[in-house]
Formats: sequence, C-alpha cells, structure tokens
Amino acid sequence: MSLLSTCTSGGCGAKIGAGELSALIGALPVKHDPRLVVGFEGREDAAVWALDDGKFLLSTADFFSPMIDDAYLFGKIAAANALSDIYAMGGKPLFALNLVSFPQKLDKAFLAEILRGGAEKLLEADAVLAGGHSIYDHEPKYGLAVTGIAGNVLRNNTAETGDAVILTKPLGVGLIMSATREEKADPEHTKAAAASMERLNRYAAEKIAALGNAVHASTDVTGFGLAVHAAEMAGARHTIALDTASLPLIAGAASYATEAFSTGGGGRNRDYMEGKIALNGVSHEMRELLFDPQTSGGLLVAVRKDAAQALCDAIRRDDPFAAVIGEVRDRGPWTVEAA
Repeated sequence: MSLLSTCTSGGCGAKIGAGELSALIGALPVKHDPRLVVGFEGREDAAVWALDDGKFLLSTADFFSPMIDDAYLFGKIAAANALSDIYAMGGKPLFALNLVSFPQKLDKAFLAEILRGGAEKLLEADAVLAGGHSIYDHEPKYGLAVTGIAGNVLRNNTAETGDAVILTKPLGVGLIMSATREEKADPEHTKAAAASMERLNRYAAEKIAALGNAVHASTDVTGFGLAVHAAEMAGARHTIALDTASLPLIAGAASYATEAFSTGGGGRNRDYMEGKIALNGVSHEMRELLFDPQTSGGLLVAVRKDAAQALCDAIRRDDPFAAVIGEVRDRGPWTVEAA
C-alpha cells in the first residue's frame, strides 16, 4: 500500500475555500485582548502577540495530506510550508510541534520517514522540534504548529501605491502534482515542483528583512493561489496589477493547464475571485496558473519601486526564479488586474 493510496486530496489544494472559510470564522465568538496585534480577522499568515520587550510572538499551524508518494520528501514539504507563515510576516521560527494523523493499517515506516523529513527542515530553519500530537485517521496528514519571534511584523495588506510586487518562487505546483497523481507528468517536471515545494522561504526572508522599511507588505502564496493572495495584498485601498509575461513558472507547468489536470482548489479560487479580477487578454493556461493552489509557494512582497530590482537580484542569488511581477496602484474597479 502506497502513501497516496488512502488520500482523496493533498497539499494546500485541500484547503477550504477562502469564501467559505470567511463566513465560518466571522460567526465565531471571540475574546479581545490588546496584546493580540493580529488575529484571524485580517486573514494574515500568523497570529501576532505583543511582548513586553517590544518584540512580537508569532504563532501559526499548517498541515495537510500528501501530494507526493515519497514520505520523506512529503515531510520536508509540509514542514517548509508551515514554517513559511513565520517568514512571510518577517519573523524567525523558534520552535515547532508536530501535527500527525496516520492510518492504523499503513506501514509505520512511512510515518518515520515523514517525521524525519520534517525534523531535517526544522534543523535547516535553525528551529527546535519541541513535541507534538498524533492520532489515527483514515488519511495520513502532517504539518507543524510553529512559534516564532519578530522585531518588526510585515502585514499582508499594507502595500503602498507605486510599490513593485515580487514573487520569490515559480508557479505551477498544483497542476504538476495533479498530473503526477494521474501518472501523466514528466518526471523532470515533478522533480522541479518538489524541489520548489521543499525550498525554505528563509533565504528570501533574510534578504527582505535586510532591506528594512522599504518593504511594505508580505505574504506567502499557498492554497488560495496567486490571484487570491494578491487580492489580500490589495486590500480595500489598492489594485494589484500583474504582468503575466513576468510570472516565473515551473518547467512544464503551462502544459498541464487543461481541464484534466485543473484542481478543485483552483476552481474554488476562481469562484472566489469572480467580480474581483480583470483578465485582460490572459490565455487559458495563464488563467489556470493564476488560480492554481501552491503548496509551499513563494513570498509575495510589496516593496518601494526604487528598491525592488536590487532586492529581487539579491533574492535570486539563492532563489533564482524570483521576479518582479507587477505593481500596486490606487484602487480601480478591480482588486486584481492581470494582463
């Protein structure tokens, strides 16, 4: 029995849709505390708690079922994805707790490899594995609850008019992994997608932090796809204009942008963006990539225009696909415009 044989979905494409989730969360009774600087109201990447010394504690959790049959690689990808929320908000991960569910009938050797992959990514992040929780379930799932710390917190919706927008990793993970699951993907394309997913956003985040106040907003591109995360960055005051010709893509990604390989998560993202996005002459393939759920995707960063190219060049030294993909404009009729 393989790791994927018990799974009905995998990776960040398994996320509940953005619109559905907002309605559910908005109805919850909550306690308010002034020390909670960022909660779930703003759909940020992590919760932020103000400490007495002027620093901020960051807290996030992320887990999902496998999108790839290699248990060790899945563990690395899931851990990198969970750590990404801390990097997206300008923080450094301190420690993490394993979150595990696993079928009782599946060989525990798979679980050992998943946990090994996650532990190795935490070592790469210079973070401590401090414990966790596990249950039996019908499908394997793995991720982390991560605690981090930050001196300055980056929000996802504080971009300024005139900012350039940088994306640090290529798009196409969801489509390629869908084709991989159907055993119709080129192995080299699958290998490239896996390498992108397991890549920590630590290295890009360090370059972003070094630039200081010139960086105005940041988020990571995950299951809601580039279009929805760009809409979050636009907020109520701005429009994000994307140049689709500049979007970095994983090798072969566009070739899988057909109905056969489109994902349920991509469809939910498309539905959510209806009436919010203008697709000016954008090809079918590129539209699919805009909505494609990204597992452990790159950072989406709004930075002062005169500093953008230097930052992008610095990020490319470790993350060679990084690219300037658009700009922030005053709010027009659309939240996101792609051309």
